[in-house]
Amino acid sequence: MRRPHLPAWLPLDPYVLALLGTVGLAALFPARGAAATVADGASTAAVALLFFLYGARLSTREALDGLRHWRLHLTVLACTFVLFPLLGLAAGGLVPGVLTQPLYSGLLFLCLVPSTIQSSIAFTSIARGNVPAAICAGSFSSLAGILLTPLLAAGLLGGDAGGFSLDSVLKIVFQLLLPFLLGQFLRRWVGGFLVRHRPVLGYVDRGSILLVVYAAFSAGMAAGVWHQVSPARLGALMAVEAVLLAVMLLVTWYGAKRLGFGRADRIAIQFAGSKKSLAAGLPMASVLFGAQASLAVLPLMLFHQMQLMVCAVLARRRAADPVGPEAAADRVAEVSPASQQPTGQAR
Repeated sequence: MRRPHLPAWLPLDPYVLALLGTVGLAALFPARGAAATVADGASTAAVALLFFLYGARLSTREALDGLRHWRLHLTVLACTFVLFPLLGLAAGGLVPGVLTQPLYSGLLFLCLVPSTIQSSIAFTSIARGNVPAAICAGSFSSLAGILLTPLLAAGLLGGDAGGFSLDSVLKIVFQLLLPFLLGQFLRRWVGGFLVRHRPVLGYVDRGSILLVVYAAFSAGMAAGVWHQVSPARLGALMAVEAVLLAVMLLVTWYGAKRLGFGRADRIAIQFAGSKKSLAAGLPMASVLFGAQASLAVLPLMLFHQMQLMVCAVLARRRAADPVGPEAAADRVAEVSPASQQPTGQAR
């Protein structure tokens, strides 16, 4: 008997389901007392391990190979770290009528997170776009986000993310930057091992993030933060995020056209410039928000699933578009040495 499958246009990410299951586990059996201390310590170690692995797997050489397409990469970076934050700041006018302050803080944090790599590449490929450009743009965004996301969060979120206090700076340095730099430094010695054991390390990645989510939501349950979220507020948050995603998809597509990019490049810009990385955002939130991380990551988790569903439909529609002479030329131009090399960390 064949197992039933979900419709192709409804890509419910199994990992998102695992995250939701972890949230449910934390709601039913939150870590308290000594168990909470152990969970918090394990979560801190998991974040450091994640950023070490990010650094060890992210190939700086691949990113440098893509510098020839600097206009495209600057466009994606501007969408990710300029336009998204501006839209997030504009959404501040929805407080308190539509969004509560904690939910707005999470929405603004979502706007500061770097772009994805893996899904941007996948959707760009399906839509017959410039895949090497998507690889490099996602890599640049991830690399820049290691530094820019915590700094932007500290500056724009103020007290909600710890501000510029010495404690918050030390957390960023020791839990995020130093492990990442150590991974980059040791990459020449451990890179081969990581490539050979990529499937196993993928489970380490996912398991570490699940641990971070469990610790964050356990702390949230202990602090009673979930009493601040009503079904109406949750529905309003999803509506705001739908508008945010729609605006970014339209701006990245038509804005790239106004800037003179061809079809293949516009596809890469649209998918890399409109998406946010759950894998990078969750551990950062645990460092920046502490006990409030459970509410801070909720908008990001919802947006992640929303972007997968919408972009899957959009990629298939782009793939069905007729390919004219200009698009055919774009396809020839996208062939480069970078497309023949294995990618580094992809999230």
